[in-house]
Amino acid sequence: MQQESSPLCAADISPDLRKQFAFLSGGRGQNGSPIIIFPEYPAFGELEEQEFHNVLTYLTSIPSVCSTGVGFILVIDRRQDRWASVKGTLLRIAGSFPGNLQLVLVLRPTALFQRTISDIFFKLNKDEFKMKVPVIMLSSVTELHSYIDRTQLTQELGGTQEYCHEKWISHRTAIEGFALMVKKTAQTLQSFGTELAETELPNDVEATHVLKCSSTHMTFHLDILLNFSFCVPQKKVDELGEVFFHSRSVFISVSRLLGQLDETETAFDDFWDKHQTKLEQCLQLRHFEQNFREEVLDRALTLACDADQLIEASHYAVDSILPKCSELRAVCEEISSILKAKKAYLLKAMELHQCLEKATKWCDDGIYLLASQPVDKCQSQDGAESALQEIERFLETANQHKLTDLSGIWRDYESIMCLMSVHYRHVMNELLETERAYVEELLCVLEGYGAEMDNPAMANLIPNTLLHKKDILFGNMPEIYQFHKKTFLRELEAYTDYPELVGRCFLERMTDLQIYEKYCQNKPRSESLWRQCSDCVFFQECQKKLEHKLGLDSYLLKPVQRITKYQLLLKELLKYSKGCEGEDDLQEALSSILGILKAVNDSMHLIAITGYEGNLSDLGRLMMQGSFSVWTEHKKGHAKVKDLARFKPMQRHLFLHEKALLFCKKREENGEGYEKAPSYSFKHSLSMTAVGITENAKGDNKKFEIWCNSREEVFIVQAPTPEIKTAWVNEIRKVLTGQLKAYRGEIS
Repeated sequence: MQQESSPLCAADISPDLRKQFAFLSGGRGQNGSPIIIFPEYPAFGELEEQEFHNVLTYLTSIPSVCSTGVGFILVIDRRQDRWASVKGTLLRIAGSFPGNLQLVLVLRPTALFQRTISDIFFKLNKDEFKMKVPVIMLSSVTELHSYIDRTQLTQELGGTQEYCHEKWISHRTAIEGFALMVKKTAQTLQSFGTELAETELPNDVEATHVLKCSSTHMTFHLDILLNFSFCVPQKKVDELGEVFFHSRSVFISVSRLLGQLDETETAFDDFWDKHQTKLEQCLQLRHFEQNFREEVLDRALTLACDADQLIEASHYAVDSILPKCSELRAVCEEISSILKAKKAYLLKAMELHQCLEKATKWCDDGIYLLASQPVDKCQSQDGAESALQEIERFLETANQHKLTDLSGIWRDYESIMCLMSVHYRHVMNELLETERAYVEELLCVLEGYGAEMDNPAMANLIPNTLLHKKDILFGNMPEIYQFHKKTFLRELEAYTDYPELVGRCFLERMTDLQIYEKYCQNKPRSESLWRQCSDCVFFQECQKKLEHKLGLDSYLLKPVQRITKYQLLLKELLKYSKGCEGEDDLQEALSSILGILKAVNDSMHLIAITGYEGNLSDLGRLMMQGSFSVWTEHKKGHAKVKDLARFKPMQRHLFLHEKALLFCKKREENGEGYEKAPSYSFKHSLSMTAVGITENAKGDNKKFEIWCNSREEVFIVQAPTPEIKTAWVNEIRKVLTGQLKAYRGEIS
């Protein structure tokens, strides 16, 4: 990425400016054109090209863009010079003037001979100057006043304007120094604000307290810096007002900078108020969590003791207090018992592990000792005896690590493995029992509600909004029921005695389990239909016949809950399958189920996008989606100080397709149930054919860059975690690599 050159400042070229071969007095033409004056300067032809370029570039950068767009008026005073000087000046300006020109006025030499040849040669060489604006030769300042009002000219040119070049340089240096201070102050605020916004809130009391104190301390120092920044320019404004404010542009420049500084301070103050409140609330939360973790049992026992005192004092609500007191003690005893059992189990496992670890280390040391004996050492009798003695000394240490009570170790191992086996079978039993209950619940819904919608005796109870919409209400629930009843439940039961191998069952039926995607995609329509007629007599009558305590909507949620439950059960089985035969199958089954859940989740988000005018299906398969913090950088032009007042990034939800990357804004959730699902307003899209990616951005392991058009537009994306960032970077690279391979294939 190309670096943009910094604009020139008066302090950088002060020696060049002090030569005063050109200056900007503040005068204007009739249409507001800025006037640059080239006074008498005998050594003009000896100026270095760089100093000439620096001064003119600097002078043309001072007026506003609007003024420079009209064009500059140049007044060249060569009354005491010769024609050669006039010609050299015009040629140099024509060849390298950095701004737009409107008019060039030349006060020609006044000496008789030089004036005469100036008239003659100017007419003959006029085309040589190659200027696209009028160049007018003037005989006197009186003629000059017919083009420019006297109030806009300095006294040397017969005008009334007072101008001191040294003061002008001094004031320009002061203004630019103040502008630099304003920008640095704004950048400091922006940097600190961004750091605060991006800093993750700690998870413990001490770290949160430290963060709050350090942030407050830094803000105090920034306030001092801001107060100093306001005091210095205000003093400078007063000074300039006394000596130099006939130049309105100086006043406007300083006032604008003060306004920008004030705007930045206001933005930061507003941000800090909100952030400080957030820090205080975080500290309160961490105190609460710490107290809860450390004192929950103590508090429960304290409450129970308080209840005993109330009972002893013959409190009027003894009948209400006594059960609560008993419940508190029972909960405390249960938790204490569980914790003690868990502690004993962990201590036994740790003791066994340490014992085996010491024995293993002794064996490893013996192997190393044997392997490290030099072969040539054993070639002689003395060497062999020395090696044997060394080995015998090592063997004498065996008693220190000997596992004497092998039966005890085996019992400990068996008890631990037995406990694991109990957990294993418990999870398997839960899988089977909940599967059977699930199948029965599906059948109950399909017969108790679905079949009744086709029952002529119930037809008069069905509202018009529900007529002929059975498929919308139940989706593909009948297909799900048939699969679980006739296939999946039976196959799961075949693994009752081999729970470690049940992963194979899931892998064999993974394609069939994808029917849940269709059900979940229809769920918002089903939910909407249910809400329109949930109070109708038909549903009330069906629920009454089934003797259900919960309404139909709770049972329509069962398939969603079931597919989610599978991944939880598989995770539990994996906990107790380390080193077992079916571990790999369980891991693959879990990954596949999570893949189905991801596909379901992605599709649910995708159908919630609004405002995209094209067809989302044309963008190819949805690869990933997720929420990120996003900053944008536009590389054309310099950033304005007021743009630094944004401390927080934009929150955007990104959808990565094969052909495009969509940026959307997440909207507030409304309604209930599936109607409470978020919606996404489309904001921007990038074609993947024009996208580039930079894996690491600004030293943050959670940030990466997405850019296009040779980095003219850069999106800095911050993921919630480094792992999510890595996953997205890898997926985007896969898409880009795939495009490159496809392109090469087309060429070949």
